[in-house]
Amino acid sequence: MSNSYTLIKGTVPLLISMPHNGEALPSDIAAIMTPKGHEVADTDWYMNRLYAFALELGAYILIPKYSRYVVDLNRDPDGVDLYPGANNTELCPTTAFDLSPLYQAGCVPSAKQISERVERYWQPYHQALASTMQAIKAEFGQAVLLEAHSIRSEVPRFFEGQLPDFNFGSADGKSCDPELISALADLDYAPYTMVCNGRFKGGYITRAFGQPEQGFHAVQLELSQRTYMNEQAMAYNESLALQVQPKLAALVSTLISFALKNANK
Repeated sequence: MSNSYTLIKGTVPLLISMPHNGEALPSDIAAIMTPKGHEVADTDWYMNRLYAFALELGAYILIPKYSRYVVDLNRDPDGVDLYPGANNTELCPTTAFDLSPLYQAGCVPSAKQISERVERYWQPYHQALASTMQAIKAEFGQAVLLEAHSIRSEVPRFFEGQLPDFNFGSADGKSCDPELISALADLDYAPYTMVCNGRFKGGYITRAFGQPEQGFHAVQLELSQRTYMNEQAMAYNESLALQVQPKLAALVSTLISFALKNANK
């Protein structure tokens, strides 16, 4: 077990990965970052708290310790853009979502430093992802991965206006069985809004691990933070969370049901 992530083992063929939930900054990296960098403001806040119910449902859960500002676990280690032509954040981000610099002058990570971060932080997380998915498939014959993300409802750098509340991504249908994304789309999300393969189609992890022809199904959910947080204060709102959690529980249960129905086929 690496000290850079926590893996909670489950009893059903679903792994929930939360690659942007980490908040920690290693001291050597924090020392060269700006005050804005220290805020780690672009964290997918409180994902483990919001999805705590999934433990009772038997899901495996994988959570990193370190912030996406250290290295983005949901980016190609070779630095390939997720959305060519759009505004993308780097493998090792140098600016926050609001374009504020994350590093002091002259301290942007070098190619060598980026490579070291990939080896130290990115690779262990991805090794855990791969080995856990393989173990689940070996036991059940199918393995489903839910990439659990969240983002502020308004981020002009990436999209205009207000984002829908539930944003599912399946790499335009390539990362999971069509039956699975259809089942998710048919759930009742009211009063929330929902879209499939809109602005967010699934990041590197969804695209890399979603191999439905091999029995590996991956779906990303980018949840608007306005559904469970006071966004400006970056604070968890228990009242809002209690309203959205039944919707999340329904979709997690749908993922589990799909996997169990197709187990050992």
